[in-house]
Amino acid sequence: MEDIKLEKIIRSKRKTIALQITDNATLIVKAPFGIDEKRIWEVIQKHSNWIENKKKEIEARDLKVLKKEFVNGEGFLYLGKYYKLYIVDNQDIPLKLEDNFYLSRSFLDKARGVFIDWYKKEAFNIISERVKWYAQKSNLKYSKINITNAQKRWGSCSSNGNLNFSYRLIMAPISVIDYVVVHELAHLKEKNHGKNFWIKVRMLMPDYKKHENWLKRYNYMLLI
Repeated sequence: MEDIKLEKIIRSKRKTIALQITDNATLIVKAPFGIDEKRIWEVIQKHSNWIENKKKEIEARDLKVLKKEFVNGEGFLYLGKYYKLYIVDNQDIPLKLEDNFYLSRSFLDKARGVFIDWYKKEAFNIISERVKWYAQKSNLKYSKINITNAQKRWGSCSSNGNLNFSYRLIMAPISVIDYVVVHELAHLKEKNHGKNFWIKVRMLMPDYKKHENWLKRYNYMLLI
């Protein structure tokens, strides 16, 4: 356990202790108020094998996935599928997707921003459709949809019924997007992650767990 760095302890009104391994292979502990550090370290020791396995899994990731260079032939995710990038001349729009991604050479120095703008527009269009469909199916009403730059949260539901989603979701398969949509819609009725919340999620998506697990396992790929 000596090579596991405890980055921080986050205390809140939660009832249980939760462990999280970051993309830097460090440990974050979420704990209730009033729980002393001795108890926290007991939990860490109890789950030491899980922590070590998660650390190895993160360290084994292909670092090329984490850093985009915007060069010919590089793969970019859209709805769970990789498309190759080609830098082209004489293109009147910054970026388009056909059988591959085509980026205008005139925007090469702004490539990351161009991709993010494109992803945001696609995310708004597709996620809006999925939210509308699941909301009608479940007879739930929401206020509006926002696409954010969030890096740590896939979605959120505000107290006034606004649903927020990270643009990064558009890189995931549509079934995973649907899971996050269902998750946030369920929060319109259930604000916490209690038993009733998961009942609502399961009613809308009986196999939600496999999509939740996909997001936990491959979230590091949804970066640009």
